[in-house]
Amino acid sequence: MEKLNDILHELGISKVKLAKYLGVSRQMIYNYLDLDDINKWPKDKKVLLLNLLGVKSVEEIDTIKVDTDYIMRVEANINALFQEEKTYDTESSDIYRGLSNKKKEILSSIIDLVKEDLEDDEKPDGEAYYKYLYLSYLIQAMRTNKEVKYILGYVAKMSGNVKPLDFVFNEEEQFLFESIMFTAMTLYNNSGGVSKSKIAESHKRFVEQIEHKMEEKMSRTMELNAIKEQALKELGYTMLTEENGSEVFAKIAEIEARTVA
Repeated sequence: MEKLNDILHELGISKVKLAKYLGVSRQMIYNYLDLDDINKWPKDKKVLLLNLLGVKSVEEIDTIKVDTDYIMRVEANINALFQEEKTYDTESSDIYRGLSNKKKEILSSIIDLVKEDLEDDEKPDGEAYYKYLYLSYLIQAMRTNKEVKYILGYVAKMSGNVKPLDFVFNEEEQFLFESIMFTAMTLYNNSGGVSKSKIAESHKRFVEQIEHKMEEKMSRTMELNAIKEQALKELGYTMLTEENGSEVFAKIAEIEARTVA
């Protein structure tokens, strides 16, 4: 069972997805995986699992080698089944409205994975909470920072989900970023021979740069709040509302232009 859990982990198959594939509840998947022998599974579920893994017997599971080709083959198997059976019970939900089926599938998969991780987190503010809090920051940063896309591309390739020479963004920039990132990660994984003083100095510069950015952000926020208060005062309002929003924003733009001039 330990080998099976390792394979499922390497394949990136969540318990939610496996539960859907086997046609059981997520809790039942936990029950199955807690058993000490796959032969104790219900026969039909065991056959489905073996078919998914591309083997004919339980004994063959120990011989499975999880490489890029194997991951893509298993993923194709499970996705093909979902493509045939999935009718999306999401049509009534606003969150999916206006999206194509491909985009609905991505969003649904992300929600399932995040929900499973958060539910398994033992503490309200445990590691899973902070992982997805930081993920939300990452998604926000992706709108203004192109390098975030290249980070995602690098991770997708290193996890074996994307071919190494696939470039869906700016090929020249993505190629350069991945090369530098690979060098950095090689250094990180072999950090035993790296000068700790140089690493500490590098991290110090990192901290200084981030603190400078945060100071700039705080300064800009305070500046915008001051301009907003000035705009409200000039217009004779005490607060920003839905009704006066357009007028106030126009006045803010006018004040900023006046300041620049």
